[in-house]
Amino acid sequence: MLVSPLKVVFAGTPEFAAAHLQSLVDSKHQVCAVYTQPDRPAGRGRKLMASAVKQLAHQNNLLVCQPESLKSTEARALLRSFEADIMVVVAYGIILPKEILQIPRLGCINVHASLLPRWRGAAPIHRAIEAGDKETGVTIMQMDEGLDTGDMLMTSTLTISDDENTTHLHDRLMTSGAATLIKALEAIAEGSIKPIAQNDDDACYAKKLTKEEAAINWNLTALQLDRKIRAFTPWPGSFVIQAGQKLKIIAKQFNSSDDNFAHQEAGTIISADEQGIRVAAKEGSLLITSLQLPGKKMTAVKELLNAYRDRFLPGQQFDR
Repeated sequence: MLVSPLKVVFAGTPEFAAAHLQSLVDSKHQVCAVYTQPDRPAGRGRKLMASAVKQLAHQNNLLVCQPESLKSTEARALLRSFEADIMVVVAYGIILPKEILQIPRLGCINVHASLLPRWRGAAPIHRAIEAGDKETGVTIMQMDEGLDTGDMLMTSTLTISDDENTTHLHDRLMTSGAATLIKALEAIAEGSIKPIAQNDDDACYAKKLTKEEAAINWNLTALQLDRKIRAFTPWPGSFVIQAGQKLKIIAKQFNSSDDNFAHQEAGTIISADEQGIRVAAKEGSLLITSLQLPGKKMTAVKELLNAYRDRFLPGQQFDR
Protein backbone atom coordinates (compact mmCIF):
# COMPACT_ATOMS: atom_id res chain seq x y z
CA MET A 1 0.00 0.00 0.00
CA LEU A 2 1.34 3.42 -0.96
CA VAL A 3 0.98 5.66 2.09
CA SER A 4 1.37 9.41 1.96
CA PRO A 5 4.00 11.00 4.23
CA LEU A 6 2.71 12.52 7.43
CA LYS A 7 3.17 16.16 8.31
CA VAL A 8 4.79 16.04 11.76
CA VAL A 9 5.38 18.51 14.57
CA PHE A 10 8.14 17.22 16.86
CA ALA A 11 8.56 18.12 20.56
CA GLY A 12 11.59 17.05 22.60
CA THR A 13 14.64 18.34 24.41
CA PRO A 14 17.59 16.03 25.38
CA GLU A 15 19.86 13.71 23.40
CA PHE A 16 17.34 10.88 23.72
CA ALA A 17 14.78 13.01 21.88
CA ALA A 18 17.29 14.22 19.29
CA ALA A 19 17.87 10.65 18.10
CA HIS A 20 14.15 10.34 17.40
CA LEU A 21 14.10 13.66 15.54
CA GLN A 22 16.98 12.40 13.41
CA SER A 23 14.98 9.29 12.51
CA LEU A 24 12.12 11.53 11.37
CA VAL A 25 14.46 13.71 9.33
CA ASP A 26 15.82 10.57 7.64
CA SER A 27 12.30 9.24 6.95
CA LYS A 28 9.81 10.16 4.23
CA HIS A 29 7.72 12.15 6.73
CA GLN A 30 7.82 15.95 6.77
CA VAL A 31 8.88 17.72 9.96
CA CYS A 32 7.14 21.09 9.75
CA ALA A 33 8.17 22.44 13.19
CA VAL A 34 10.25 21.48 16.20
CA TYR A 35 9.33 22.38 19.78
CA THR A 36 11.99 22.27 22.50
CA GLN A 37 12.50 23.84 25.92
CA PRO A 38 13.97 27.35 26.13
CA ASP A 39 17.78 27.56 26.33
CA ARG A 40 18.97 26.91 29.88
CA PRO A 41 22.16 27.88 31.77
CA ALA A 42 24.70 25.06 31.75
CA GLY A 43 28.33 24.36 32.64
CA ARG A 44 30.59 26.23 35.05
CA GLY A 45 30.07 29.51 33.23
CA ARG A 46 26.28 29.07 33.39
CA LYS A 47 25.97 30.22 29.79
CA LEU A 48 22.71 29.62 27.96
CA MET A 49 22.88 26.29 26.16
CA ALA A 50 20.66 25.14 23.32
CA SER A 51 19.11 21.70 23.76
CA ALA A 52 20.31 18.73 21.73
CA VAL A 53 17.04 18.88 19.80
CA LYS A 54 17.45 22.57 18.96
CA GLN A 55 21.00 22.03 17.76
CA LEU A 56 19.91 19.18 15.48
CA ALA A 57 16.92 21.16 14.21
CA HIS A 58 19.15 24.08 13.22
CA GLN A 59 21.54 21.71 11.43
CA ASN A 60 18.61 20.58 9.31
CA ASN A 61 17.11 24.07 8.80
CA LEU A 62 13.95 23.22 10.71
CA LEU A 63 11.70 25.82 12.31
CA VAL A 64 12.26 25.89 16.10
CA CYS A 65 9.69 27.00 18.70
CA GLN A 66 10.66 27.44 22.37
CA PRO A 67 7.62 28.51 24.40
CA GLU A 68 7.82 28.45 28.20
CA SER A 69 4.44 26.69 28.20
CA LEU A 70 1.68 25.62 25.81
CA LYS A 71 -1.24 26.94 27.84
CA SER A 72 -1.81 30.25 26.06
CA THR A 73 -4.18 31.07 23.21
CA GLU A 74 -1.13 32.14 21.19
CA ALA A 75 0.53 28.75 21.68
CA ARG A 76 -2.57 26.96 20.42
CA ALA A 77 -2.87 29.28 17.43
CA LEU A 78 0.77 28.72 16.46
CA LEU A 79 0.47 24.93 16.61
CA ARG A 80 -2.77 25.07 14.63
CA SER A 81 -1.05 27.13 11.92
CA PHE A 82 1.26 24.23 11.05
CA GLU A 83 -1.73 22.08 10.03
CA ALA A 84 0.13 18.97 11.20
CA ASP A 85 -1.21 15.46 10.87
CA ILE A 86 0.42 14.38 14.13
CA MET A 87 2.63 15.62 16.95
CA VAL A 88 5.45 13.38 18.16
CA VAL A 89 6.58 14.02 21.76
CA VAL A 90 9.80 12.56 23.18
CA ALA A 91 11.18 13.71 26.55
CA TYR A 92 9.90 17.24 25.96
CA GLY A 93 9.62 18.21 29.63
CA ILE A 94 6.63 20.53 29.18
CA ILE A 95 3.04 19.43 29.85
CA LEU A 96 0.69 19.39 26.86
CA PRO A 97 -2.79 20.69 27.82
CA LYS A 98 -5.91 18.92 26.55
CA GLU A 99 -6.48 21.67 23.98
CA ILE A 100 -3.03 21.06 22.46
CA LEU A 101 -3.55 17.29 22.31
CA GLN A 102 -6.64 17.81 20.15
CA ILE A 103 -5.10 20.10 17.52
CA PRO A 104 -3.19 17.69 15.20
CA ARG A 105 -5.49 15.62 12.97
CA LEU A 106 -4.19 12.32 14.43
CA GLY A 107 -3.52 13.70 17.89
CA CYS A 108 -0.23 13.47 19.78
CA ILE A 109 1.90 10.39 20.36
CA ASN A 110 4.68 9.87 22.87
CA VAL A 111 7.78 7.66 22.91
CA HIS A 112 8.19 6.38 26.48
CA ALA A 113 11.24 4.40 27.63
CA SER A 114 9.33 1.65 29.45
CA LEU A 115 7.00 -1.22 28.71
CA LEU A 116 3.93 0.59 29.94
CA PRO A 117 2.29 0.53 32.33
CA ARG A 118 5.32 -0.82 34.22
CA TRP A 119 7.08 2.52 34.77
CA ARG A 120 5.17 5.75 34.29
CA GLY A 121 6.89 9.02 35.10
CA ALA A 122 10.19 10.83 34.80
CA ALA A 123 12.86 8.15 35.35
CA PRO A 124 11.71 4.82 33.85
CA ILE A 125 15.19 3.69 32.75
CA HIS A 126 16.76 4.24 36.17
CA ARG A 127 13.91 2.69 38.12
CA ALA A 128 13.82 -0.43 35.94
CA ILE A 129 17.48 -1.13 36.73
CA GLU A 130 17.08 -0.25 40.41
CA ALA A 131 14.13 -2.63 40.74
CA GLY A 132 16.04 -5.49 39.13
CA ASP A 133 13.70 -5.78 36.13
CA LYS A 134 14.83 -8.41 33.64
CA GLU A 135 13.41 -6.57 30.64
CA THR A 136 12.24 -3.14 29.58
CA GLY A 137 11.56 -1.45 26.31
CA VAL A 138 9.86 1.38 24.45
CA THR A 139 6.17 2.13 24.19
CA ILE A 140 4.65 4.36 21.51
CA MET A 141 1.58 5.78 23.22
CA GLN A 142 -1.40 7.90 22.20
CA MET A 143 -1.26 10.82 24.58
CA ASP A 144 -4.13 11.77 26.86
CA GLU A 145 -4.41 14.13 29.82
CA GLY A 146 -2.93 11.63 32.29
CA LEU A 147 0.71 10.92 33.15
CA ASP A 148 1.75 8.24 30.62
CA THR A 149 -1.73 6.72 30.78
CA GLY A 150 -2.73 6.76 27.10
CA ASP A 151 -3.46 3.77 24.88
CA MET A 152 -0.44 1.78 23.71
CA LEU A 153 0.14 1.74 19.95
CA MET A 154 3.38 -0.23 19.59
CA THR A 155 6.11 -1.64 21.82
CA SER A 156 9.67 -2.89 21.48
CA THR A 157 11.27 -5.09 24.16
CA LEU A 158 14.88 -5.23 25.38
CA THR A 159 16.55 -7.52 27.93
CA ILE A 160 18.40 -5.81 30.79
CA SER A 161 21.77 -7.46 31.47
CA ASP A 162 23.01 -8.00 35.03
CA ASP A 163 25.89 -5.52 34.63
CA GLU A 164 24.06 -2.82 32.65
CA ASN A 165 23.97 0.76 33.87
CA THR A 166 21.67 3.62 32.90
CA THR A 167 24.13 5.05 30.37
CA HIS A 168 24.24 1.86 28.31
CA LEU A 169 20.54 1.05 28.60
CA HIS A 170 19.61 4.64 27.71
CA ASP A 171 21.56 4.37 24.47
CA ARG A 172 20.02 1.03 23.53
CA LEU A 173 16.51 2.30 24.23
CA MET A 174 17.23 5.46 22.27
CA THR A 175 18.16 3.40 19.19
CA SER A 176 15.23 1.04 19.61
CA GLY A 177 12.78 3.88 20.19
CA ALA A 178 13.83 5.79 17.08
CA ALA A 179 13.29 2.71 14.90
CA THR A 180 9.98 1.82 16.60
CA LEU A 181 8.69 5.37 16.13
CA ILE A 182 9.05 5.14 12.35
CA LYS A 183 7.32 1.75 12.29
CA ALA A 184 4.47 3.16 14.37
CA LEU A 185 4.06 6.19 12.09
CA GLU A 186 3.84 3.89 9.08
CA ALA A 187 1.12 1.84 10.80
CA ILE A 188 -0.74 4.99 11.87
CA ALA A 189 -0.63 6.35 8.31
CA GLU A 190 -1.96 3.02 7.01
CA GLY A 191 -4.68 2.93 9.62
CA SER A 192 -3.55 -0.50 10.83
CA ILE A 193 -2.77 0.44 14.43
CA LYS A 194 -4.93 -1.21 17.10
CA PRO A 195 -4.69 0.81 20.35
CA ILE A 196 -4.47 -1.20 23.58
CA ALA A 197 -5.65 0.28 26.86
CA GLN A 198 -3.24 0.16 29.80
CA ASN A 199 -4.05 -1.78 32.94
CA ASP A 200 -3.73 0.81 35.68
CA ASP A 201 -3.40 -1.92 38.33
CA ASP A 202 0.01 -2.85 36.88
CA ALA A 203 1.38 0.70 36.88
CA CYS A 204 4.41 1.86 38.89
CA TYR A 205 5.56 5.46 39.27
CA ALA A 206 9.16 6.17 38.25
CA LYS A 207 9.83 9.23 40.39
CA LYS A 208 12.57 11.67 39.49
CA LEU A 209 16.03 10.94 40.94
CA THR A 210 17.49 13.00 43.76
CA LYS A 211 21.11 13.39 44.82
CA GLU A 212 20.24 12.35 48.36
CA GLU A 213 19.02 8.87 47.43
CA ALA A 214 22.36 8.15 45.75
CA ALA A 215 23.93 7.76 49.20
CA ILE A 216 24.95 4.16 49.89
CA ASN A 217 22.77 2.64 52.60
CA TRP A 218 24.79 -0.25 54.00
CA ASN A 219 21.64 -1.77 55.49
CA LEU A 220 20.66 -2.89 51.99
CA THR A 221 21.91 -6.14 50.50
CA ALA A 222 24.86 -6.18 48.12
CA LEU A 223 22.47 -7.07 45.28
CA GLN A 224 20.25 -4.08 46.04
CA LEU A 225 23.26 -1.77 46.24
CA ASP A 226 24.66 -3.05 42.96
CA ARG A 227 21.36 -2.26 41.23
CA LYS A 228 21.18 1.24 42.73
CA ILE A 229 24.76 2.05 41.72
CA ARG A 230 24.12 0.96 38.13
CA ALA A 231 20.82 2.85 38.08
CA PHE A 232 22.46 6.06 39.30
CA THR A 233 25.28 5.97 36.71
CA PRO A 234 26.10 8.51 35.36
CA TRP A 235 23.85 10.82 37.42
CA PRO A 236 23.73 11.57 40.25
CA GLY A 237 26.49 9.04 40.96
CA SER A 238 26.48 6.87 44.09
CA PHE A 239 28.56 7.91 47.08
CA VAL A 240 29.70 6.80 50.52
CA ILE A 241 30.41 8.95 53.56
CA GLN A 242 33.71 8.65 55.40
CA ALA A 243 34.50 10.95 58.32
CA GLY A 244 31.87 13.36 57.06
CA GLN A 245 33.31 13.49 53.53
CA LYS A 246 31.31 12.47 50.47
CA LEU A 247 33.21 10.03 48.25
CA LYS A 248 31.73 9.08 44.88
CA ILE A 249 32.24 5.45 43.95
CA ILE A 250 32.01 2.90 41.19
CA ALA A 251 31.29 -0.52 42.65
CA LYS A 252 29.75 -3.91 42.01
CA GLN A 253 28.33 -6.79 43.97
CA PHE A 254 31.06 -9.14 45.21
CA ASN A 255 30.19 -12.82 44.78
CA SER A 256 32.16 -15.14 47.01
CA SER A 257 31.59 -18.35 48.94
CA ASP A 258 33.75 -16.95 51.72
CA ASP A 259 31.50 -16.24 54.70
CA ASN A 260 34.22 -15.37 57.19
CA PHE A 261 33.06 -11.77 57.19
CA ALA A 262 29.41 -12.61 57.89
CA HIS A 263 29.77 -11.28 61.43
CA GLN A 264 31.06 -7.91 60.19
CA GLU A 265 28.82 -4.93 60.73
CA ALA A 266 27.39 -3.47 57.52
CA GLY A 267 29.66 -0.71 56.19
CA THR A 268 32.86 -2.31 57.50
CA ILE A 269 35.86 -2.59 55.19
CA ILE A 270 36.78 -6.26 54.80
CA SER A 271 39.80 -5.88 52.53
CA ALA A 272 41.56 -3.30 50.37
CA ASP A 273 43.83 -4.48 47.56
CA GLU A 274 44.29 -4.32 43.79
CA GLN A 275 40.81 -5.78 43.27
CA GLY A 276 39.23 -2.93 45.19
CA ILE A 277 37.81 -2.04 48.58
CA ARG A 278 35.49 -4.82 49.75
CA VAL A 279 32.79 -3.67 52.18
CA ALA A 280 30.24 -5.69 54.12
CA ALA A 281 26.59 -5.04 53.31
CA LYS A 282 23.49 -6.34 55.07
CA GLU A 283 23.90 -9.48 52.97
CA GLY A 284 27.03 -10.13 50.92
CA SER A 285 29.59 -7.48 50.15
CA LEU A 286 30.26 -4.65 47.75
CA LEU A 287 33.55 -4.20 45.88
CA ILE A 288 34.45 -0.55 45.29
CA THR A 289 36.64 -0.52 42.17
CA SER A 290 36.99 3.26 41.70
CA LEU A 291 36.63 6.14 44.11
CA GLN A 292 36.64 9.93 43.95
CA LEU A 293 38.09 11.89 46.85
CA PRO A 294 36.93 15.50 47.36
CA GLY A 295 38.53 17.79 44.78
CA LYS A 296 40.06 14.84 42.90
CA LYS A 297 39.19 12.81 39.83
CA MET A 298 37.60 9.37 39.89
CA THR A 299 40.53 6.97 40.36
CA ALA A 300 40.93 3.20 40.29
CA VAL A 301 41.29 1.86 43.85
CA LYS A 302 44.54 0.02 43.05
CA GLU A 303 46.10 3.42 42.25
CA LEU A 304 44.41 5.27 45.08
CA LEU A 305 45.74 2.88 47.72
CA ASN A 306 49.32 3.87 46.91
CA ALA A 307 48.74 7.22 48.62
CA TYR A 308 45.67 6.67 50.80
CA ARG A 309 45.90 3.10 52.09
CA ASP A 310 45.59 4.27 55.72
CA ARG A 311 42.11 5.61 54.98
CA PHE A 312 40.82 2.22 53.89
CA LEU A 313 42.27 -0.35 56.25
CA PRO A 314 40.27 -3.51 57.03
CA GLY A 315 38.05 -2.97 60.05
CA GLN A 316 37.42 0.69 59.34
CA GLN A 317 33.84 1.73 58.66
CA PHE A 318 32.01 4.00 56.31
CA ASP A 319 29.36 6.19 57.89
CA ARG A 320 25.86 4.70 57.98
